Amino acid sequence: MTLKSVKSAAMSLALVIALGACASAPAQRPGRVYVRVAPPPARVEVVTVRPGPDYAWVAGRYSWDGRAYAWVPGNWVRVRPGARRYVPGHWAHERQGWYWVDGRWR
Repeated sequence: MTLKSVKSAAMSLALVIALGACASAPAQRPGRVYVRVAPPPARVEVVTVRPGPDYAWVAGRYSWDGRAYAWVPGNWVRVRPGARRYVPGHWAHERQGWYWVDGRWR
């Protein structure tokens, strides 16, 4: 076996290993942004007077701005017609890091 064929075989093996590693890496969901650092604990907020009976309080949360977490204060939102309750958003964790799950009406 020549030196050239040994180098060629080594390069082929390295390529196969690299492609296998890429194929086995977990794929990110479209639109999901993973953050390696856990979010800070939620702040304690003062909930103001409800503006009307058809409003629900959506608590504040930390949002990732690409460099650090930034606090987004809570606010009153109109209850969606036909909805029974609001399920708050939350930070969830997977192997890739932390990601935000939006709140929704049920």
